Amino acid sequence: MTPTFTVTHARVFAIAGPAMLANLTTPLLGLVATAAIGRLGEAHLLGGVALAAIVFDGIYWLFGFLRMGTVALTAQALGAGDVKEQRAVLSRALLIAGLIGAGLIALQTPLVHATSELLGGSAAVRQAAETYFFVRIWSAPFTLGNLSLVGWLVGTARASIALALQIAINSFNIALTVLLVIWLDFGIRGAALAALLAEAAGFAVGLAVAWRLLGRRFETSAAIVLERDKLLRMLAVNRDIMIRTACVIGAFAFFASQGARAGDLALAANAVLQNFVMIGSFFLDGMATAAEQLCGRSVGARDRPGFVRATKLALAWGLGFGLASSAVFLAGGTALIDMMTTSAEVRRVAREFMAFAAAAPVLGALAYTLDGVFIGATWARDMRNLMLVAFAIYLATWWALTPYGNAGLWVAILVFLAARGLLQAARYPALLRQTF
Repeated sequence: MTPTFTVTHARVFAIAGPAMLANLTTPLLGLVATAAIGRLGEAHLLGGVALAAIVFDGIYWLFGFLRMGTVALTAQALGAGDVKEQRAVLSRALLIAGLIGAGLIALQTPLVHATSELLGGSAAVRQAAETYFFVRIWSAPFTLGNLSLVGWLVGTARASIALALQIAINSFNIALTVLLVIWLDFGIRGAALAALLAEAAGFAVGLAVAWRLLGRRFETSAAIVLERDKLLRMLAVNRDIMIRTACVIGAFAFFASQGARAGDLALAANAVLQNFVMIGSFFLDGMATAAEQLCGRSVGARDRPGFVRATKLALAWGLGFGLASSAVFLAGGTALIDMMTTSAEVRRVAREFMAFAAAAPVLGALAYTLDGVFIGATWARDMRNLMLVAFAIYLATWWALTPYGNAGLWVAILVFLAARGLLQAARYPALLRQTF
């Protein structure tokens, strides 16, 4: 079939660039919230916000399929020239987001109790975390809806609009946090209320933007939105992406828990070094997002050459950014460590393991990028199965290297990153033949 669009370096960066910028702006929100609460002079309030943030980050990371799955299915509809299905994908995604959000609100009490027991903390810290949680949980339908809207905008090749929406939400959140916490003295409830109002306002703006882009009408026909085969396909894709994400969360949670067992110094050093992994992932996630859209669009258009070219370009740039990130961390890692902690002992231990953290971006580049390819092509079941294999390899490596302590733990997480990419690369040719 003659391709309806050409995959170029410019198209890759038209999607990857805004995704990277959106990722880089997100930590600023956390910094402002921490600074605002910190000015209240109560350590337990700061600890409570930190614990609650871990819970919400975990929840929204787990339900990230609402963005990824929506990108893939929308891009495929775009490639096929099916405007009706583009409308229907958005409506289905928003319906699922609303149901999950309502479920989280309904389960807020057992959820907060379970997470409090899991994360621990003093009684004062737990009370502060619960105060924040019981306000912010009402933002769940809006936050999940925004994930769907951002995914739909990226899927329709409007990544710059998606970036603008994310920046608007974060900026409004920052302004409201300063207003409610510092000026109006709402305390920790003010920080949670700021997040709620910002997500709700962002959702309203996102809906208005999508409505205009869709010719001023959404797909509201139950017969189309709830079409059995397509709804089940979306649910299956989302389920498999969620299982994959749960494995990633589990791998890093296990890493953190084992680091804690190695002692306070190892735990603190690992926490500092994990920032290297996080920063590198911001760039790699951008390339994964580009692969989701371009590969999904190529599948919809039945354009095999375009799909292959999208994969090659995303991989080349992903590996390039991975190498560059690793080189920067190796060259400037000591200075970065010194910026993040003033403890001489933590600095010393972090420097011992810096090379492991610096290797994470280049070893993870293949996995991040091919995740985008597999999601775009809706090869979610294979991605899920390969992730489970990689997770088993990770645990086996950790067990074998237990005598080496924290060094063995770092080797295990690097093996996990590399195994994910290599397994997907080995499976790619067969799936390519099946799809085209």
